[in-house]
Amino acid sequence: MEPFEIEKYKEIALRRRWWIIISFLLSILTGIVLTLVLPKVYQASTLILIQSQKVPASYVQEIVSRDIEHRVRTITQQVTSRTNLEKIINEFNLYNEPGSHMFMEDKVRIFRENISIEVSSGRGRGGTPSSFQIFFSGKNPKRVAKVANTLASYFITQNLKFREDQAIGTSEFLTDELENIRRRLLEKENDLKGYREKYMGGLPEQLETNLRISERIQQQIIANQENLRETENRKLLIQQQISEAAEMRRAREVPVEGEGEGAESTSLDQLRTQLTSLEARYTERHPDVVRLKKKIADLESKEKTVVKEAQKLPENRDIIKAERNLVQQLREIHLEIRNLKAEAAQLSSQMKWYQTQVENTPKREQELMSLNRDYNNIRETYNSLLGRKLEAELAVSMERKQKGEQFRILDSAEAPIRPLRPDIRRILLMTVLLGLALGCGLAYLRETMDTSFRRPEDVEELLQIPIIASLPFTLNARELRRIKRKEILTVVSVGLTFLLLGVVIVISLKGVDATINFVKEFFVKF
Repeated sequence: MEPFEIEKYKEIALRRRWWIIISFLLSILTGIVLTLVLPKVYQASTLILIQSQKVPASYVQEIVSRDIEHRVRTITQQVTSRTNLEKIINEFNLYNEPGSHMFMEDKVRIFRENISIEVSSGRGRGGTPSSFQIFFSGKNPKRVAKVANTLASYFITQNLKFREDQAIGTSEFLTDELENIRRRLLEKENDLKGYREKYMGGLPEQLETNLRISERIQQQIIANQENLRETENRKLLIQQQISEAAEMRRAREVPVEGEGEGAESTSLDQLRTQLTSLEARYTERHPDVVRLKKKIADLESKEKTVVKEAQKLPENRDIIKAERNLVQQLREIHLEIRNLKAEAAQLSSQMKWYQTQVENTPKREQELMSLNRDYNNIRETYNSLLGRKLEAELAVSMERKQKGEQFRILDSAEAPIRPLRPDIRRILLMTVLLGLALGCGLAYLRETMDTSFRRPEDVEELLQIPIIASLPFTLNARELRRIKRKEILTVVSVGLTFLLLGVVIVISLKGVDATINFVKEFFVKF
């Protein structure tokens, strides 16, 4: 911008100074009115410190969630519930200004909008927030501070309750789960016990015993077979001796005890053997058993008769006695053979049973391994839950004694002095700038609308005629003093007018006492 243009604008500003001054003063007056008319909103804040648990974590493991931000949001929802907010509204008589008829729903909504929570960006130990602030906005500074402190106390109470409830809930959940796992563990123990009882003797750990017993039974079977062969040989020998004695008796025609003839004795022994075999398979009322018993009885009766007659002969007594001993030995051999065969059958049955157990051992091992695996898994789960249950009980005790993490008020809310809204400095700054801009604009507009000549160049430009000479307008000293007094009187009059107007507006809006307090507050801030 060239120098002559700056001088031009200076002349315009001086010539139209009252437009600028009056616009500026009106703007300032408007700003003052706005600061008086606009409702003042104050904000109080309470700083709450998140204090770590007092018992070291190495002794008592904390089971409450460490996500502070999530917990603060949850507690905020609880604190700002309608029930709590209605209680605070009624306690401090909020939003009951004269002429205000608001429903409780609107009061709760406005109250909730005036509450804000700010978690600190600084991180404490373990990367968790170390503090957070509670803000509350309202029109009454003292009431705002009281409400902020009340909200802080609600946060502390709800945090203690939240942590205790979470610890108790965790403990109860672990108790229920522990009881369920305990029942399952008992069921698996009973299943395992029943399986061992059912397959006792065929379990994997009894395999070596079963093999040794099988070897011993095998040796007993071999010994039994040898004994049976020896007994069969003795039987044949006794039968041969009985046959020889029978031949001697027939040669002397001597009757033998137990038979009418030589064949009858052998036949009687065979019949008794048959009877023993039939009695092992049938009952006493079976027809074959009854018939055989009758036949044996007849032969024994006949034998007793023959023996009595033969005993009357002294020379036959030795032969009869010898043959009787042979018959008795034969009967004992028959009994021994029967016992050996019964023993062989028993040994064979035992051998078969132990062989079955040995063959089924791999199957039993797989089944038992599956049962043991399930049992061990459930037992490990039970032990783990038991340890967690004990930790949960310690955590519940710690929370009830308030030894866990706590919220502690670090800075209580105090009655704010400077309002949050409106910002007086910003309003005044904006009104000053707006007044200057409006005054300059109006002065320039008035200058452009004025058609009078101010410079010789304006005449040359309009008439297209060169000016030969120009005479300046001069004033004497008296006229200059008169003009100066007039300007001073005008300035003082305008200033006093605006000052009186501002005072009247303030008094009319605030009252005398409030105006005095406002002036004091204004000078304190600036």
